[in-house]
Amino acid sequence: MSRLEAKKPSLFISEPLTEDTVSQSLSLLSRILKSCYGPAGGLKQLHNGAGGYVCVTSQSSAILSRLSVSHPVLKVLTASVQNHVSRFSDCGLFTAILCCSLVENFRSLNVASCTAIKISKHLLTLCTDYFRSEACGCRVSVDFSNLEILLCLVRSILTSKPACMLNKAEVDHLTMLIVKAFMLTVPCHAETKAVLGKCVTVPVKGRRVLDSAVLPGLLIETPEIQFAKPPAVKRISSDTVKMALFCVSMSGDLFSPEEGTVTVHHSISLELSELNQLLDLGKQLVDDEVGLVVCQKVIHPSLKQYLKENHVIAVDRAGLAVMEPLSQMSGSKPIASIYSLSPSCYGSLKDVCTKSFGSKHFVHLIPNDTAVCSLILCNRNETTWDELKRACETAEHVLRLTIKEPLALLGGGCTETHLASYIRHKSCSLSSSSFEDADCSQTQYQLIADAFCRSLESVACSLSHDDGEILTDMVYGHCWLVPSGFPSVSNWSDLLSKCGCGVNSSTQNLGWRLLRPIFGSPPVQSCPKKPVDFVTLDCFAAKCSGLQVAVETANLILDLSCIIEDQN
Repeated sequence: MSRLEAKKPSLFISEPLTEDTVSQSLSLLSRILKSCYGPAGGLKQLHNGAGGYVCVTSQSSAILSRLSVSHPVLKVLTASVQNHVSRFSDCGLFTAILCCSLVENFRSLNVASCTAIKISKHLLTLCTDYFRSEACGCRVSVDFSNLEILLCLVRSILTSKPACMLNKAEVDHLTMLIVKAFMLTVPCHAETKAVLGKCVTVPVKGRRVLDSAVLPGLLIETPEIQFAKPPAVKRISSDTVKMALFCVSMSGDLFSPEEGTVTVHHSISLELSELNQLLDLGKQLVDDEVGLVVCQKVIHPSLKQYLKENHVIAVDRAGLAVMEPLSQMSGSKPIASIYSLSPSCYGSLKDVCTKSFGSKHFVHLIPNDTAVCSLILCNRNETTWDELKRACETAEHVLRLTIKEPLALLGGGCTETHLASYIRHKSCSLSSSSFEDADCSQTQYQLIADAFCRSLESVACSLSHDDGEILTDMVYGHCWLVPSGFPSVSNWSDLLSKCGCGVNSSTQNLGWRLLRPIFGSPPVQSCPKKPVDFVTLDCFAAKCSGLQVAVETANLILDLSCIIEDQN
């Protein structure tokens, strides 16, 4: 078939970073992300031009997935950040803001891109080595016997999501629930290859946040009429209920036309034959003393009735989401056929009962070992519930990352300003061999190092949204936010109480400087060891990855020499 329209040649763009449209788009994206960073960040309302679902959020995962970008440079940046968020759940805005700042600051210098890339790689190595060293002054060890640090980590995540609309009591309540749910997923018995359990979120919208709760085991929603009375369940002992888990339809449906043609004798009814097979299956389940049957799909009403008459609870339409955790907590293997049934596929539970939350009714499956739990998550409306669910999932993922690497970083902008002070001090004391390794002059190295530090500090500055001053102290290099309305010649110690992370107070004899580009910085000290009550913390693994992704993505963008784009 001939073409209706001639094929267009590909669009070739040489030196894409020199275009004004790239600078403007990058600056706009940076402003959007900075404006919703931190606990005081603004909310973004996202929806398509034709209407439809409206998302109100300040979280990077929701913003970047719904934000339409057309320029290839921005696509590279957003794809890198989204990949980071998919792996770590946290520090997405930090990564994106830092990457934008690095590109903008490096491009403003009269230094070749290849030189800037070499130096920034060296600076990234200094940062990661410092984070990994025992001398790191912005790192906190996490002791899982001390719940306060875990509570601080979760509380820091929840308070940084203003679209959840939580007050202090609600934050404290959810913080305790998330930590409790996480601890329930940790195996009770130490094993060589221990596997964490799973926390399943159960949505209850239109209820108070304080009505949220955590229960061991799984909740499966059922119609109210199904269990109007407490179910009578068959047991093989006082604390054991045998269960069978089916991942195949038990509705008695016949073959679909797409699966081929079936030829049968005129006197045979396929529907009746299928139903008899289901009833034979039910008889075998009863003979094997099964007390609970859970099906991912639909169970035929006649089979349900037969099982009920024999004191076997039948739960259908469980859905795919509960199959893995249910198999994990009961030891049952999903059965994929109604024609063959092996007793080795059965699992067991401690008990089965019913629960009600608001207008919803559930079957509560209680395991012998609490490796799986249910978080009944309540919020006032659908929009805030969706945002809260994302925040709770992020908090749970951060705790899982922390158990693998029991470290945390100071939050509230203090890690960024502390790291900037460290890099400035370190870059001023490097030997000449370091400049030779980077194939640059000392002046070039200092210029890139200063741009790198200003980029880190710009992330900390993004936490302030009221035009107030942002300071860093000359002892620990922490971030201090000054409320707006005070002149720059004020006595800062009188206006400040705690630094961004909450570890240091202004009563100490600290020197101050406004965050602005300078060369040189005094050597920073490690923070004094203090109780961790109400300290703002960040996930160590997520922030380290975010820093690496931001620098490497910025280097990739700087290294772009041309873009070839298909116009067809």
